[in-house]
Amino acid sequence: MLLATFAANAEENAASSQAVEDKAANRQAQAVNIGELFGLASNGQKPFLLGGYAEILYQWNFNNPSNRITSYRGFDNRHNTFSISNVALDVQWDYKDIVGRLTLQIGDTPNTYYQGEPALPGTSGTAPSGAEVWKYIQQAYAGYRIPLGAGLLAQFGIFLSPIGPEGMPIKDNWNWSRSNLFFGLPFYHAGGKLTYPFTERFSLTAAVYNGWNNVSDNNSEKSLSLQATYAIPDQISVSVLYFTGVERSPGAPEGRAWRHLLDAHVTLRLTPWLEVLAHANGGFEPNAIGVSGWICGAAYLRFQVATPFFIALRGDVFWEHVPTNAAGETASAIFWPVAWVSSGTLTLDYRPIDRISIRLEYRHDHAAGDLYFAGGVRRDFQDTLTLGIVGWF
Repeated sequence: MLLATFAANAEENAASSQAVEDKAANRQAQAVNIGELFGLASNGQKPFLLGGYAEILYQWNFNNPSNRITSYRGFDNRHNTFSISNVALDVQWDYKDIVGRLTLQIGDTPNTYYQGEPALPGTSGTAPSGAEVWKYIQQAYAGYRIPLGAGLLAQFGIFLSPIGPEGMPIKDNWNWSRSNLFFGLPFYHAGGKLTYPFTERFSLTAAVYNGWNNVSDNNSEKSLSLQATYAIPDQISVSVLYFTGVERSPGAPEGRAWRHLLDAHVTLRLTPWLEVLAHANGGFEPNAIGVSGWICGAAYLRFQVATPFFIALRGDVFWEHVPTNAAGETASAIFWPVAWVSSGTLTLDYRPIDRISIRLEYRHDHAAGDLYFAGGVRRDFQDTLTLGIVGWF
């Protein structure tokens, strides 16, 4: 009896020890999986990244507009007001050749960001689509790196527009405000794209999209783009892009006109303390009334005065041609209600600690007509002073 009891206890202890070992093994396996996600991959990169930023500003418009609107600026557009421009949460992943990104946003910026989104009606069982549906999503896409050569990356979803060097996060731009080129040209596209890196420095991207600023398409045609990029980190970055598609809504008097856009920009680091950037864009649209077209450009300089201090200068100009036919019909403008707009911007950027940027910016806007609010009337110019802070992690 005593021997039987000892034997039973021994078996129970052995089973208990085995259970403890199994649990430890499971925890170790889980730790390995979590480590794969949040630790460093074999290439030294984290396969899962969490980030975000907040942008807050105060602006004074020297025109003192009675409606308190700084017009045709898009994202810094309220006079004598403290504004939460944008708060964004960003998740990225690149794990076992599965890639993706989701950026959520809230603030004043999303209202302008989706201002051009088509408002499509719904029916029973189908909800309508429009800006209110999408405005809290800045970008959302997923993809797969196909094992073909150096890796063909296929991605689908909502993307920030590849047109131009400026982006949505202010932390990634040299100035606080964006140029007239950024405000006039598209902010985002929805569709799919293929990217192939021919070398570590040179890659090509081909894409098919619903159109300009369209999550839901407002016509039956799709837009196409082809972009070539070349970059040497901390030395040079070059992009050349062609974009084409029918962008007007069905029933427009201009007809089903194909629009063609060419975009190029180059960034050079001339010295450790001096960078320059040049951006050129132009396009045309043969339509039922004539040929609409535009040409625009921007030039940038950024000096690093000391470790935490930067000075950035930018000048831009945007011309647009709106045709009129022999019958006196005039096409609808693509961008502006006047023939041209321009701006000059000076930005002081102080970074007291890592991931904090405090910026003081003076900007002068000028246009071919009375485009800007001033008191209770309009003028062809406006001057603003903006104090902003952006923090990110």
